[in-house]
Amino acid sequence: QVQLVEFGGGLVQAGDSLRLSCAASGRTFSSYTMGWFRQTPQKERELVATISWSEGYTYYGSSVKGRFTISRDTAKNTVYLQMNTLKAEDTAVYYCAAASYGSQWGYWGQGTQVTVSS
Repeated sequence: QVQLVEFGGGLVQAGDSLRLSCAASGRTFSSYTMGWFRQTPQKERELVATISWSEGYTYYGSSVKGRFTISRDTAKNTVYLQMNTLKAEDTAVYYCAAASYGSQWGYWGQGTQVTVSS
């Protein structure tokens, strides 16, 4: 059974950096896309970034492009989200997700809270 577990959330100040980790288990992910999403009570779920497991192709949402970096360590089965120059509007619960190529996002982590104080 696929399991995604996020780590690394917390409370930081505007301008700080934070790195989130997502430990993936339960299968091989060579034909999967991994992603980070975020959500607040006031907004719909937002796609932050994605990465293809095998090739490492990346995509970023416009609100984080240039500040956030998604990466993966295939040996550790872990996906990372390096967040730099954090802003108050980055405050959200961040979720890790996985999707088989061509399919919907079928697997989700439990989420980790990121709070950026201004």
